[in-house]
Amino acid sequence: MRLEKRHAVAPAAYVAAPVGAVVFTLLVCALLLRWAGAPVGRSYVLLLQGAFGSVFALTETLTRATPLILTGLSAAVAFRARLFNIGAEGQFYAGALACVAMGGLHGGTGFAAPAWLLFPLMMLAAALAGALLLLGPALLKTRLGVDEVVTTLLLNFIVLLLVSALLDGPMKDPLALGWPQSVTLQDGLELARLVPQTRLHTGLLWALALAVLLWLLLARTLPGFDLRATGANARAAAFAGVPVTRTLVWVALLSGALAGLAGAIEVAGRTGYVTLDMSPGYGYSGIVIAMLAGLHPLGVIAAGVFVAATLVGADSMGRALGVPTYIADVIVATSLLAVLVATLLTQYRVRWK
Repeated sequence: MRLEKRHAVAPAAYVAAPVGAVVFTLLVCALLLRWAGAPVGRSYVLLLQGAFGSVFALTETLTRATPLILTGLSAAVAFRARLFNIGAEGQFYAGALACVAMGGLHGGTGFAAPAWLLFPLMMLAAALAGALLLLGPALLKTRLGVDEVVTTLLLNFIVLLLVSALLDGPMKDPLALGWPQSVTLQDGLELARLVPQTRLHTGLLWALALAVLLWLLLARTLPGFDLRATGANARAAAFAGVPVTRTLVWVALLSGALAGLAGAIEVAGRTGYVTLDMSPGYGYSGIVIAMLAGLHPLGVIAAGVFVAATLVGADSMGRALGVPTYIADVIVATSLLAVLVATLLTQYRVRWK
């Protein structure tokens, strides 16, 4: 058996690949549901109802999707340039810490500045924190050839330890009754609610706008062309005059900034403060979302909503039928593997002789 490169791929194949992967995933998970003794049809209906069946369910899904879209964009832009950023989780927390450091109620008051000035400074600080955290691994890769997968992954653990130390030290909220959490944001720095009496906030609009802007950057600008050329073949791009090192550096800054913004938007839109468990793995889930989307910024929106709907709907399904909510993780992981195989088969054909 061998793989043979296809000379031409129909545009419809790029659409059929993820659709077929999702159908395959649902069939595989149907077997697991039957094994657990749950009715398959009713299980999937409850999953959809839990994610989209009411205004509350829909807003919870979109609230969960917001940080996933942002971390998915962070992974997508880096992976397009073959800069394998595995450190979005650490950059997420770095952005959240910078957000609270700039806009928190330190000493009971915080910085004496109007909200219209402090809010953009807070977001800028979060983006800068995430960007700088990825700048080091990018420079190590371009200058010394150090594998960025290793450095970014290790930085995740370093940042989490730093967060733990800060939440038990200088950034600890004295009113938290011993619970390790940071001080809260000042009044006026929270993101507005899109739907009253729900948790859905304007961070969703930030995520959608950034996805569109990133798509325009990649598809319609010279830096976007440099990024795509670097990702396709860095040596050929350098031979053609593309500044590969400079491209990787600004891609790293952009990727880290997006992950840092995800942390700041989660604080300003949902939690109001930083805790060690505020992220259930958003940074790592962003990698899955980027791969499901085929590294396309607009596809990240759909993939983020799909993953969020799966996670939110599985909670409702689990409560109704007694099915373990871990089925959501199985669905997401299986869909990722199926998409990777389907994408491979769109570009290569299998020859058995």
